[in-house]
Amino acid sequence: MKLFRIIFVMTLVGLVYPASAQITHIGKNEEKFNVDSLIHEFDSRPFFGIYKDNYFALGTALNQSPSEYNSDVKFQISFRQRLTKSILPLHSYLFLSYSQKAMWNIFEESLPFHDLNFNPGIGVQTPIFVKGRLVGNTLIMVEHESNGRDGEASRSWNKISFAGSVYIDPRLMVHGKVWIPIVDGQQNKDILKYSGIFQAGAQFVSKNKRWVADVTFVKRQGWNFSFNTIVNVGFRIREKDNQFLMLHFYDGYGENMLDYNKYHCRLRLGLLIRPSFFSDF
Repeated sequence: MKLFRIIFVMTLVGLVYPASAQITHIGKNEEKFNVDSLIHEFDSRPFFGIYKDNYFALGTALNQSPSEYNSDVKFQISFRQRLTKSILPLHSYLFLSYSQKAMWNIFEESLPFHDLNFNPGIGVQTPIFVKGRLVGNTLIMVEHESNGRDGEASRSWNKISFAGSVYIDPRLMVHGKVWIPIVDGQQNKDILKYSGIFQAGAQFVSKNKRWVADVTFVKRQGWNFSFNTIVNVGFRIREKDNQFLMLHFYDGYGENMLDYNKYHCRLRLGLLIRPSFFSDF
């Protein structure tokens, strides 16, 4: 029960406020800022931008001898379009998001794509202010995820997600997300056993902003300590851009929709493009 209380508290503060505002206005000893000025700063920013991390990474299995069948490229494209300014109650705003993840078997003949996963969504985001400082965000979202295939290879489900982030300071953020699943795919009725029922994690940015590291644990269904683990470490290539060399580690189930019930332990190296500070998860 203690774990569930922690997750519940984390879901009260959320995900998607602009990075520059996070860096400037959340330090413990920072000057207080007028909430209206922060909202105005946010509303004046572009409506279109990065949502989750965008990356392109090559790697192989750690628990098997490398081969053309367990070595691949994994990449993700993710963006968000705000539909409104912060005009909803509590300075909330409405947005659309789209993420697409691919598993590409580049070492096999003809370089086939093993699986493509499509994840559109619509949500409402609310920043949380305490004494004139941004301390977190909350998010309510309706998501669909599927691999766009039919027959025995078809996989799909829907989620009503409740998420939150807490900005501990300008270099550390903790996040949590829990969802109400609506499983409509006939071939993946047991997906909660593998792709999980909630997730939690943290992200750290170095003082010089050149290094970033995050870890996410996705709790699989059941009264046990079964988690999918995702770890990313990135080094900023140039001081003033948002491109990183990335080390990406995945251990568990649910890495892609087609193989949601197959265990993967893989390490990949690649290029990461992300927001200038905290990411979304």
